[in-house]
Amino acid sequence: MTSPVSKYLDGDALAVALTSGIHRVISEQELLNRINVFPVADSDTGTNLSLTLSAALAVLNRPGEKHLGTMLAAIADALLDGARGNSGAIVAQFFQGMSDSAGEISRFTTYTFGKAVSTGSEYAHDALSKPREGTILSVIAAFANSIAYQVSEVREGEFSSVLQNALQDVDEALANTPNQLEVLRKAGVVDAGAKGFAELVAGMSLYLNDGTVVPMPDVSMRYDIEPAVAFSEADNESKFRFCTECIVTAPEINRRKLREALTVIGDSLVLAGTKRKAKVHIHVDDPDAVFEIARQFGDLRAEKADDMHRQQHSTHDSRRRFAVITDSAADIPDEDMERLDIHLVPCRIQFGSHGYLDKVSITIDEFYAELESNPDHPTTSQPAPGDFRRQFQFLASHFEDVLSINLTGAVSGTFEGARLAASRSSAPERIHVIDSKNASLGQGQLAVLAAECADRGIDIETTIALVNEQIPRTRTYALLRDLRYAVRGGRLPAWLRTVADLLRLKAILRTTADGHVTVGGFQIGSRNRTTRFAKFIARRAPKNQPIEVGVAHAICEEDARELAEQIRSLLPAVKKLTLSQLGTALGVHGGPGTLLVSFSPLVSTNDIPRRLD
Repeated sequence: MTSPVSKYLDGDALAVALTSGIHRVISEQELLNRINVFPVADSDTGTNLSLTLSAALAVLNRPGEKHLGTMLAAIADALLDGARGNSGAIVAQFFQGMSDSAGEISRFTTYTFGKAVSTGSEYAHDALSKPREGTILSVIAAFANSIAYQVSEVREGEFSSVLQNALQDVDEALANTPNQLEVLRKAGVVDAGAKGFAELVAGMSLYLNDGTVVPMPDVSMRYDIEPAVAFSEADNESKFRFCTECIVTAPEINRRKLREALTVIGDSLVLAGTKRKAKVHIHVDDPDAVFEIARQFGDLRAEKADDMHRQQHSTHDSRRRFAVITDSAADIPDEDMERLDIHLVPCRIQFGSHGYLDKVSITIDEFYAELESNPDHPTTSQPAPGDFRRQFQFLASHFEDVLSINLTGAVSGTFEGARLAASRSSAPERIHVIDSKNASLGQGQLAVLAAECADRGIDIETTIALVNEQIPRTRTYALLRDLRYAVRGGRLPAWLRTVADLLRLKAILRTTADGHVTVGGFQIGSRNRTTRFAKFIARRAPKNQPIEVGVAHAICEEDARELAEQIRSLLPAVKKLTLSQLGTALGVHGGPGTLLVSFSPLVSTNDIPRRLD
């Protein structure tokens, strides 16, 4: 085959070359995840680069003739919106530089291509608060310098030979990364982000050399069966917990002041984008501090925060064949989250114009304080499908299966959002999404059961059957101190609060078998409310088999402890009882003072046979 491109590269040819390169990166996703040790060994560089570059595929695959300058501008914008992780944000900024350099031209010569790549390299380097050699920046610079050197001699050379020569320099720079970063040398790997960019160049070079286009890989049946490289957590460059990102838009963003404000609260800062739209990537312990700063510079959207400590723990644990993930509507004791490595996708909470990531950028105590003092009643919304998809992609690259247990679909679109994200992932048949038909502790108990099965080595099919069996047997009841918040949030009509106040009635909400949340009873007055609520629960809980009970409270811990003691005295069948705070899913309707109880028959995973392979 001969090269389809000689001395000129138009929009159509560049689109095919980039598509070939992106496919090559996606095909190496698992390898990139496995060798990811810098700045944090969270094993997600391959996933992040694949998701970032996949955003460009939507532009590249559009039908019709492609104008080079217009297409590059659209690619840069799509990559900025879709950028994930440190390397993803750097790649997005690289293409922003290429776009700004290309302007409105309709085709590249090797000289103008070299100028665009050099500008991209400068943009990528300037996006970091503390650029480091031995990373993706070194390989991008090698790519740009190689082309600049070649076109200094011949301004209109052959694209095939220029890219082939540049690829050799890129490979040399990649091989040198362990000599530039001690953490890479100790782990015996090259930098994962640098490797990803090298694969992008290699895929482009294949097409420009002889017309070979790397096909889109079939990754639906693949997962990383090889463990991540041996790595000590003490070697992590970043000591912060959350990889935090957001997009800021404004007519004129003061990028210098934004960078200065962010630099003091975390590390691994990448500030990509333009003066009108900036993508923030930073590692911090307090994601809300990032969002608070960003709001001072413009409108905020696309907030996300991934727990890097949880990701690192998951990828170095070979006991579990499948991962369990849920949304933040589930209330699960912290010790169970850590012990069983349950992953969480945060829902969104909005107080007026101020938004939060549930249980990430706002704590439960902070939520109730805001609920009491803020004149704007909060609204809660489901995670965006992209939030689920990013987590699904990451987990599917490290586990045979992923099991997502979500808030009841009868009151929220969270379940449908997760199901849609799974169907659009790279491994839809390995991502299993279950409607818990519950919320709060009931949903949490089902997630814990699934995670205990994973921890015991029980197979995914048995686990799904067991969870589905438990769903109709899991019941949740919440005793509200008053109906003010349920009425403000539209969960109950105002007339019901009026009647309840006149008659001194305290409403009890419950989940139904089909997943709805409705009024399940009333108590008269506030005296002995915990004793009477315990008796209410005892009349409805199973009597002739071991049960597990969860008790949660909205900043009324003493009442919750008293309620737990009363339940134990009334129900000898209780073999497991947990106490925790009530989260936002029902707390937004119950408000401070709410007590919640969830119960189900106790399942011992020790009695379930494990898969022997």
